[in-house]
Amino acid sequence: MGRYTAPMDTYTLHQGSAPLLISLPHDGSFIPESIAARLHPSARRAPDTDWHVGRLYQPLAQALGASVIRPRLSRYVVDLNRPADGHALYPGQRETGLVSTIGFDGVPLYLDGQAPDAAEVQQRVNDYWRPYHQALAQEIARLLDTHGRVVVWEGHSIRSLVPMLFEGRLPDLNLGTADGASCAPALQERLAARLEAQSDYAFVVNGRFKGGYITRQYAQPEQGVQTVQLELAQLNYMDEDSFAYDEAKAARLQPLILALLRECVA
Repeated sequence: MGRYTAPMDTYTLHQGSAPLLISLPHDGSFIPESIAARLHPSARRAPDTDWHVGRLYQPLAQALGASVIRPRLSRYVVDLNRPADGHALYPGQRETGLVSTIGFDGVPLYLDGQAPDAAEVQQRVNDYWRPYHQALAQEIARLLDTHGRVVVWEGHSIRSLVPMLFEGRLPDLNLGTADGASCAPALQERLAARLEAQSDYAFVVNGRFKGGYITRQYAQPEQGVQTVQLELAQLNYMDEDSFAYDEAKAARLQPLILALLRECVA
């Protein structure tokens, strides 16, 4: 496939003062024209984006003084929450990949004969994946050096119904700690207690979404680096059909997310 030029601003990083880094690896929706031209028209909208999670988290991060890292590029360009070698996160289950050729509906993303070859996949890793992860690792190191501890909070969202990935309706809040391996037991207990203390939203801990590559890769609880993933069902803060942000729904959900984040900096 033809070579494309990587944009310079592949991510944004706001450096905060608290021992908390909010990573939003699927917040981006931009697809370079050299890639978009090879996609089916429906895929050019990047429908599998974690829509508006940056907008949802921005006031919460500001209130806590948290660092925030967000990509500009869509997960259709390269998935930042997958390992660079492309190995499966959930062996035995159907999933999209590092540079996926199908969407969450199982439908092909690319026009016939237009999917990227191995050389292009590697180029996308070099152009987009590596800069994000280098910045993520450097910010973790900065906060760890400053505070002696840091929590990396992986903020995600997905449509509430995705038959290819899970049966039925997804719980509203899906907390993942790699089955308890990515954070101290005390932190998971405090987060679970916060969820149990409310009755507005259904939740699960370490269900279908236990934490992706970033949650697993960067966790070093013994060295002071804890990681947690929160996967939100999108209907709780937006319209899943139009992708429109819903201010009223978001305002109702944000206090609970803020309470969870406060447990991370407690």
